[in-house]
Amino acid sequence: RLRTKKAFVDEINKALAKSEGLTLKDLLFYWGTPYPATVCSVEMFQALENLEARRDDMLLVSYPRCGECIINCLLMKQIPSPRILATHLNYDCLPRSISKNKAKILVLFRNPKDTAVSFFHFHNSVPRVPSYSSWDEFFSEFMNGKVVWGSCFDHAVTWNKHIEDENTMIIIYEDLKENLTASVKQIAEFFGFFPTAEQIQSIADSATFQAVDNKAEETHGAVGSILFHKGKFVYILLKNLFIEAQNQEMDAKFKVCLDGVKLGIKLKYDVYCKA
Repeated sequence: RLRTKKAFVDEINKALAKSEGLTLKDLLFYWGTPYPATVCSVEMFQALENLEARRDDMLLVSYPRCGECIINCLLMKQIPSPRILATHLNYDCLPRSISKNKAKILVLFRNPKDTAVSFFHFHNSVPRVPSYSSWDEFFSEFMNGKVVWGSCFDHAVTWNKHIEDENTMIIIYEDLKENLTASVKQIAEFFGFFPTAEQIQSIADSATFQAVDNKAEETHGAVGSILFHKGKFVYILLKNLFIEAQNQEMDAKFKVCLDGVKLGIKLKYDVYCKA
């Protein structure tokens, strides 16, 4: 675990420097899922199996490009001492000690169309993951789970099975955008904190997109400007990139994987994803 913000930023910059020109074949495949080899290794995954989670650990889980950086800022502001662990892994890949010791897990989701568009931009902006020559090429790989960290839908299906676990809370990115203050209160209370109204507002103000974007380079080094990609721009790209056949393909995939289940209902697909 990196102990300081500077160590984290240095590690990110180092990974970027040594990962120019990666292709899919250069990625690490573990249990059939591709991972960025510059920040993942077989030894790391094997060590995870023996990680002893603590009861007061706080785990943030999300598929990439679902707003996890904003949530991380919220948590760092209000939690002074327990370990805050962040990962893109699905439930089945987590150390068994996390469920055994009832460490609390906050799982963040975002509507899959925005996720795909943001991830496409991320792939073509960050050298430690493969780039794609076109949106159509990326969309095909995304729908087949051949992008780094695997399938967005497999990730969601796995976590839906644990949506009612007492140590798990699901939060939706769109809900954060609509009412950040209410989300701060909800998250704080889940972790056993009860900040005042003034503290809640202060935390929310420090975690708006603009506030986080202003400190992106300081907190995340060279990759900061890429991580905090403007949501409005993603919406414009969504309208311009998805053709009708792709809209229909993702609508059908969502229906097969998540239609009618609790996570699918929370995602409000008909509100955020219908073309």
